[in-house]
Amino acid sequence: MSFSYDVKEELEKHTSDNRHCQIAELAAIIHYQGNLIRTPQGQLTLQITTENPFVLRKVFTLLSKTFNIEASECENNTPKEKKSTVSTVSITEEKKLMEIFQAIKLLDGEGVLHQLRDRINPLILKQSCCQRAFLRGAFLSIGSISDPAKGYHLELVCSRQIQANQLCQIMNIFGLEGKIVERKNHYVVYLKEGAHIVDFLNICEAHVALMELENLRILKEMRNSINRRVNCETANIAKTINAASKQIDDILFIRDHVGFSKIADNLREIAEVRLEYPEATLQELGKYLDPPVGKSGVNHRLRKLSEIADLNRL
Repeated sequence: MSFSYDVKEELEKHTSDNRHCQIAELAAIIHYQGNLIRTPQGQLTLQITTENPFVLRKVFTLLSKTFNIEASECENNTPKEKKSTVSTVSITEEKKLMEIFQAIKLLDGEGVLHQLRDRINPLILKQSCCQRAFLRGAFLSIGSISDPAKGYHLELVCSRQIQANQLCQIMNIFGLEGKIVERKNHYVVYLKEGAHIVDFLNICEAHVALMELENLRILKEMRNSINRRVNCETANIAKTINAASKQIDDILFIRDHVGFSKIADNLREIAEVRLEYPEATLQELGKYLDPPVGKSGVNHRLRKLSEIADLNRL
């Protein structure tokens, strides 16, 4: 199973004990996956259609706990190319529907029924705990998260921009930097920073998934740190080898075309030591001299030899 599947499975099992939080979470699910239809007889029906079994179970749990409603479920015909089954939860009893609509502020004081895809009424989201519950319901309904072993990406796909804007506003309350991109007539709210995704899981109270993601982040950071160190050391070794090779070429040119007798004694001494110890570092070369010379002194002498070689190559 995917990491996203595991997160949703964990979130489905977590339900707040507070009724106002239960309403906020149910409001999110209805807001993103609900539909209001009228039968030919004029009966109003609320349908919540989903392929996700965790959304289905959470809807039943919230309806039962919050409104004492036992909703009906039916399985729709699923195209052969799809492996998952599409299920629909239906609520038709008018009294119960009005109770739900009033609780999620879809029905105002004047009896006007607002659109499902409009902004969620801010009164539902006044408290921090309700904001958390709403984000939990939103992720269950329209969220997904990539395998953290491959990369960090969490997204929630909204059908309208007004929904995406409100989601970003709620996420920003918790310090998350949600961004919106339009994709195939949908508005995708996404997080790409591993730290922000960890925070999102913490806000939704998916603590098991959070710990799994943190462990993967630590392992990945350790690997990256080791790789950076190895690459740095490899680059330094290559640089040292190339420098030593150039120094030896210059010294051999001076020996064969100028003669060691024509250069200063201190330069001749370092030239002979470098030829004798071609793989030694500058610091090691300095210790072979009599008296010993520091790294900067050795580097100065070798640079002088390089200048002599370059002048005589002209």
